[in-house]
Amino acid sequence: MRSTDFDYPLPEERIAQEPLAERDASRLLYLPPDGGLEDRWFRELPALLRQGDLLVANETRVRRARLSGTDATGREIELLVLTREPGGDYQCLARPARLAAPGAVIHIGTDLQATVVAVSAMHRGGRTVRFNVPDPDGAIELVGIAPLPPYIHTQLQDPERYQTTYATGDADSAAAPTAGLHFTAAVIDGLRAAGIGWATLRLDVGLATFAPIRTERVEDHPMHEERYVLPDATVTAIEQTHRDGGRVVAVGTTVVRVLETCASDGELRSGTGATSLYIHPGHRFRAVDGLLTNFHQPRSSLLVLLAAFVGDERWRTAYAHALDTGYRFLSLGDCMLCWHAR
Repeated sequence: MRSTDFDYPLPEERIAQEPLAERDASRLLYLPPDGGLEDRWFRELPALLRQGDLLVANETRVRRARLSGTDATGREIELLVLTREPGGDYQCLARPARLAAPGAVIHIGTDLQATVVAVSAMHRGGRTVRFNVPDPDGAIELVGIAPLPPYIHTQLQDPERYQTTYATGDADSAAAPTAGLHFTAAVIDGLRAAGIGWATLRLDVGLATFAPIRTERVEDHPMHEERYVLPDATVTAIEQTHRDGGRVVAVGTTVVRVLETCASDGELRSGTGATSLYIHPGHRFRAVDGLLTNFHQPRSSLLVLLAAFVGDERWRTAYAHALDTGYRFLSLGDCMLCWHAR
């Protein structure tokens, strides 16, 4: 497959630059299992599912991962914090990378300093960085800002809008699982009142999720590892849902990757680990029946995953309709609910 097979024209004005005033006021493009397209609203989600279905969401919390600093000569350097290594160093993306050679010291705010330890092989701008404080995570949260994608050109007035309402635990993600940004307590209560289950897992979003495809052949795109946790309780809920004839709906592509990783041999297993699973057409889906997801960038691994899930003709028809009818695209935009093409 060629990366150009997953291209489409996306005008810049169609990329959402800020969230709606109300999270659950987003539009939802519904692709029913029997075909067709329906223009709906996210608040209608409980009515689009059936009693006995189960939603599985990624509860990861986003760190304030974007750090602005200067080098010894005053030149500006930006770091995007991706992951913390077991030894305490951090994997980051540096921009411009040419200024972040090994040995460079980046001054961030008043007291935080980052020393570039090594060039990382994970990305052409990747750097291994060591911070000068005993609690780097706490310092990053104090001086960093929300790590909005580069196609969003304005800062959020409320950084919590780039955080799901149900995020929990340590802030370890470099980007939000954006399909979850639409949920409010009222929608979740409505789902439960309709007899629709709710379960969670965790995948800390890193380079694998948002790195663009730069290779000519789709299959040659390198997927980087991202850490995950799939709890026993979530596996139990999924298994019970399927036994009872219900459907498992992943809230976002990150959930799909965790569940399909943990069901790779046909049996879903709980656990903690790291996944570099790259889902493209030809993948056999074992755990996920439905997918709630935002509209993705051209030539991205997320769009390739969607094509694998619904089929080539289906995604193209849906995206053409969304573009023709004013849907908002990418991280802060609208969403779609679709079903696996069996």
